[in-house]
Amino acid sequence: MREGYESTELMYSGHLACAGCGATIAMRYALKALGDDTVIVLPACCWSIIGGPFPYAAVKVPLIHTAFETGASTASGIKAGLEMRGEPDTTVAAWVGDGGTFDIGIQALSGAAERNDDIIYFCYDNEAYMNTGIQRSSATPWGTWTTTTPSNHPKGQPKKNMMEIMAAHRIPYAATCSVAFPEDMIDKVQKAKSIRGTKFIHIFSPCPTGWKAPSSLAVKIARLAVHTKVFPLYEVEGGMRYHINVNPKNLPVDEYLRLQGRFNHLSEEDVQKIQENVDWEWERLLKKALDTI
Repeated sequence: MREGYESTELMYSGHLACAGCGATIAMRYALKALGDDTVIVLPACCWSIIGGPFPYAAVKVPLIHTAFETGASTASGIKAGLEMRGEPDTTVAAWVGDGGTFDIGIQALSGAAERNDDIIYFCYDNEAYMNTGIQRSSATPWGTWTTTTPSNHPKGQPKKNMMEIMAAHRIPYAATCSVAFPEDMIDKVQKAKSIRGTKFIHIFSPCPTGWKAPSSLAVKIARLAVHTKVFPLYEVEGGMRYHINVNPKNLPVDEYLRLQGRFNHLSEEDVQKIQENVDWEWERLLKKALDTI
């Protein structure tokens, strides 16, 4: 991590997040890298509440609240307006949850990516629609309890691979980040800021409330997601050049699952199935990274 970011604080302590909220930690780290010449676009999501009611705000940069499906398109419009005003160096970032990215806002994101609009699109991923009652999204993993996929009928579909979708758009830069690895995240956000065009940052953001986990374990759970290979940390440049940033410790996936009540209903066979899928996805990613070295 480059010097100086440790002391940069562009977020107030008086936010409205739940204890242990990964999305709040993620915003703090992102702003350290982005700096104060930044505009944040917030569609409907947890951060619509966390940011505070008008005229208050939890961050020290401009916030634009917008509709659920328009995070990327609003960011594109703000960037175009700033360029017309002769302010091309201001960073415009969309800050969107997994529901507004994987599901409701994917059309606007795909459009911005196809045009290669000069924005940074952040998806803070807590794997469900947490702000409206813990409903499943297409970011929710297979076998997960949510209020719309109860434990006797857990989610029966795998998590959508948004990184592969964005890499297929051949955008200049896409990367995964975790709140448990702040230096990696800050370096990636700073790198994204230096690149012109559409950048996609996918952040693993634990939700203790929705995941039925103690708030004190949020960062530990995020770290285990990386070291069990559930959520690898890597980046993709130009849709083709893959680079893995953190070598996982190859811990068994059960160490990650058993800390979260949303997985308490899983049988040993279910856990084994998840382990096999995680291993398969890791080998697939590893081949792509090796092929592009």
